[in-house]
Amino acid sequence: MAPSTKTSGAKDKKGRRSADSGIPAVVSQRMVKRMALFSGIPTGLGMLSFVLFYLVVSRDWFEIPTYVVFSVSLLFFGLGVVGLSYGIFSTSWEDEPGSVWGWPEFRLNLSRTIAVWRNAQQTAQDNGDR
Repeated sequence: MAPSTKTSGAKDKKGRRSADSGIPAVVSQRMVKRMALFSGIPTGLGMLSFVLFYLVVSRDWFEIPTYVVFSVSLLFFGLGVVGLSYGIFSTSWEDEPGSVWGWPEFRLNLSRTIAVWRNAQQTAQDNGDR
């Protein structure tokens, strides 16, 4: 089999990136696990809250205002959405696994992302001025 002539990050004729320019499999699997943990638990609690509120109201244990049901479910589902982003940013993007809760990785990865956004914005402005 002939060796590949593409380099990491190289684009083919249609402008697509080559396969070896993506997220490494080890990092991707860590991201999925962290996203499932930080998003799955709050989302599961959000669904469980509907069941619990239904049981409480249907058995006439006590009255629960609808705004309480809405607020609690919104809180849990909102935490689930935030958990998706935190799962990505709190994952170590290096070969080493990183910390358990991922706070140092979150700060590092968020600062990297912000730097890339600013660089892209500056590049777009520079190209627009020409």
